[in-house]
Amino acid sequence: MENKSSKDPLHGITLQQVLEELVNYYGFDTLGELIKIKCFTDNPSIKSSLTFLRKTEWARKKVEELYIRTESRF
Repeated sequence: MENKSSKDPLHGITLQQVLEELVNYYGFDTLGELIKIKCFTDNPSIKSSLTFLRKTEWARKKVEELYIRTESRF
């Protein structure tokens, strides 16, 4: 039986998985409109976005919040 004690909706999901699912669902263009950060609008890539998001707490929080709101659509 699996332990479901964690209340964190992102438990066990990496930032890379979050970003890849959002990019697959929205694309960088729409993602850049929803979350106005340069790594989504100026020459975007998964690698450069991950580098920025790992260093920038407020931006990572915005991405995680969007993922949680969008999660049921995946």
